[in-house]
Parts: sequence; structure tokens; C-alpha cells
Amino acid sequence: MKATTAPRILPPVLLAAVLLALALSGLQPHDRATWLMETCWVIVGLPVLVVTRKRFPLSPLLCCLLAAHALVLIVGGHYTYAEVPVGHWLQDALDLSRNPYDRFGHLMQGFVPAILVRELLVRTSPLRGSAWLAPLTVCACLAFSAFFEMIEWWAALAGGHAADAFLATQGDQWDTQWDMACALLGAVVSLLLLSRLHDRQLARLGTGEARTA
Repeated sequence: MKATTAPRILPPVLLAAVLLALALSGLQPHDRATWLMETCWVIVGLPVLVVTRKRFPLSPLLCCLLAAHALVLIVGGHYTYAEVPVGHWLQDALDLSRNPYDRFGHLMQGFVPAILVRELLVRTSPLRGSAWLAPLTVCACLAFSAFFEMIEWWAALAGGHAADAFLATQGDQWDTQWDMACALLGAVVSLLLLSRLHDRQLARLGTGEARTA
């Protein structure tokens, strides 16, 4: 009973945690416009997941990863990525030239979407078990990372210096390239570490869907 109950309880618990963090982060953020730009993915994504939950329930692994990514975005939105306290602590402890939280955020931008893309491809396309599954997943994550860099470019054109907190370049002329490289690395590491666990959960999810049908 515990095995069947846990997956049902997990999404509401994670949803409540993310909503609470989002609400708290909106209280006196460092910069309101930056908070909105950074957390808009959470604000838009949560209703989509809630609406589609019964028709397309996600694996527990993906639910946990999406919640973790949402928290990373929420923290970055509240403080701005260049001013996150834990990043400053790491910067001092490791004698880094910049706050590394932005790099971590872009690693997550590849690490989490890799499992999201993989789950969508496995469940909605003929790619399950195909040798093309991993390469196409990585390509999709890198494409999204490149698109996000374009969003930052458009924000810079529209907002000028007002968009500096959103860009979080911290004076690095190669920040765009680093961001995409981090997303690429995150996607590859995610697939290497989590693919087998993901396959086991997808197999159980498929069995459950068959029984429900």
C-alpha cells in the first residue's frame, strides 16, 4: 500500500512546497522585475502540470527534479543570481572570481529538462529504446539553452542596464558560451546518472496506466 500511495502523495506535497517558496520569494525581492522574469517559468509551468496531471502523470523522478529546478529559479529570482548568499559563500570559500550560483542554475537548465524531454519522447514517440533517444534529448536541451540566451539578449535590448540583474553576466564576456556549456554538461550528466532509474519508473508508470485503462 505504501508503494502505491507514495507516488500519489508526492506531487501535491511538492506543489505545496514550491507554492510556499514562490510566495515567500515574492516578499520584498531584490528586484521585482528580475523576480518576475526568473520565476515566470514556475508561474506558467505549475498550472500546466496541474491541468495535465490526470491525463499525463509524470514519473516521481521528474516531479522531484522539476520541484528542485523551480526552487533554484525561485531563489535566483528573489536575490538575483549574482547576489544569492550561498553563492557568495562558495565564492569566498573557493576563491572564485564570481558568484557561481548562475553557473549552477544553467547546469540545472540542462540536468532537469533532459529528464523532461526524455520522458516526453519515451512516452509519445517511437524513440523508446532507440539509440537516438539520448542524442536527441541532449540536442533539445542545448537548443532550449540557446533559445534562453536569445531571451536574455532581447531583454538586454529592451531593458538596457535595467536588465543587468536578469542577465547576471558579472562582467564575463564569455557568459553566454559558459551558460550553454553548463546546460550541455548538465544534460549529459543527467542522462548518464538517471536513465536507468528513469526507465524503471517509466515501466511502472506504464503498467499503472495500462491497468487504469
